[in-house]
Amino acid sequence: MTAIMLQGTGSDVGKSVLTAGLCRVFANRGLTVRPFKPQNMSNNAAVTVDGGEIGRAQACRIAPSTLMNPVLLKPESDHTAQVIVRGRAKGHLHASNFIGGRAAFLPEVLTAFRTLCSQSDLVIVEGAGSPAEINLRQGDIANMGFARAANVPVVMIGDIDRGGVIASLAGTHAVLDPDDRELIKGFIVNRLRGDASIFQSGYDFIEKFTGWKGLGVLPWIDSIRELPSEDSIPEDVDCSAASRIEIAVPLMPRIANFDDLDALEGETHVKITRIRPGQPLPASAHVVFLPGSKATIADLQFFRRQGWDIDLAGHVRRGGYVFGLCGGYQMLGQTINDPDGIEGNPTTIPGLGLLEVDTVLTRDKQINQTSGMTLSDSARFSGYEIHCGETVRSHHRVMPLIRCDDGRLDGAISPDGRIAGCYVHRLFDMTSQRAAWLDRWGARSDGLDYTARVERALETVASTMESSLDIEGLLAIAR
Repeated sequence: MTAIMLQGTGSDVGKSVLTAGLCRVFANRGLTVRPFKPQNMSNNAAVTVDGGEIGRAQACRIAPSTLMNPVLLKPESDHTAQVIVRGRAKGHLHASNFIGGRAAFLPEVLTAFRTLCSQSDLVIVEGAGSPAEINLRQGDIANMGFARAANVPVVMIGDIDRGGVIASLAGTHAVLDPDDRELIKGFIVNRLRGDASIFQSGYDFIEKFTGWKGLGVLPWIDSIRELPSEDSIPEDVDCSAASRIEIAVPLMPRIANFDDLDALEGETHVKITRIRPGQPLPASAHVVFLPGSKATIADLQFFRRQGWDIDLAGHVRRGGYVFGLCGGYQMLGQTINDPDGIEGNPTTIPGLGLLEVDTVLTRDKQINQTSGMTLSDSARFSGYEIHCGETVRSHHRVMPLIRCDDGRLDGAISPDGRIAGCYVHRLFDMTSQRAAWLDRWGARSDGLDYTARVERALETVASTMESSLDIEGLLAIAR
């Protein structure tokens, strides 16, 4: 078994990007390398070839497998999360049972890890959050609990851009159990802006205080913003004066698969504006995009409490476009019926009434990769579906939006073409499909290949890591 685990001094210190970058570094060296995340907590999911769901990650030139993320926790409320084990829903975990409940999944995690190791020259393991959250140590399967059980050496990541990196690394060392601390063999300082020599005395202090081997300082890499985000919503990026259309995205509490707009955000003539609670939907928006949701009914009720339904009605009266994806598509309909209490108590609530469709939530979860074309322009798409429920068109005036290659019709579009929705995540990734929507909304596509753009960004990250980090030292730790 050859493996190394990246843990962080906190959330969002760059663990996912470093995992992806190291996978690419070692893949470029000819190794068979696999990413592995024992436990992820995120509503940003992807579908594997075998029809399971895992947390999104940048893989290393291989198809994603449920082995790579054996336990996925998908928050449904502030106190409960759906548990996905090896790609399949296995029930729910309540906050009151979080500590003990997750520990039961350790055997499944270890089995997946050992299977992945048997298929690989090297496995790069990614932790979650931080082991410094010692209140979560009991029952842990995401950080030191996994590392101890699997006997995997750890490299600690600190983020200098957010400040306090010396204290965060030294503090993590100080609060850890001695047996856990023993597994940490080195550290990396991430996201340095400026001259690394200015930090040398701080770097030396960390080495002396912790006894960990310094494995390098990684500079700030602008192209990282072109990679899909793992589990945090990216900040809006200032848009050039060349932008012609604005797409407003209301951020609801249980937003899921918020990366569906990544490909559109890379277009020169598009500005994505994320609308936080307490803000109105902007009158300047050309398109309002309703994203997926892990709790459609609760998020729709939240949408109304914000007054966004009133803003949306005004947007439609002004001739604006609306697109709903997955849970957002369900919200656009006439009714959402939850007879079995999938999202709480059995209920039926009115939708936003912008599409003549009705949704019934069911326990059967649709998880599959899909491809096909939009019926109005024959533009190709390739994506995936993850949803509970069935949505049916309730009037002949509403036409289906897409035809899947297996013959299924999905989605709906209003007679004037201004309101549309479907269940296909990553609908806009393919160049021709994205160009068709931008043309409909009044903008021109750059015609760039989104997949190629992500590949270029990964290669840039890998190249920077090769020149900035002690790659041989990392390999020595893994072995």
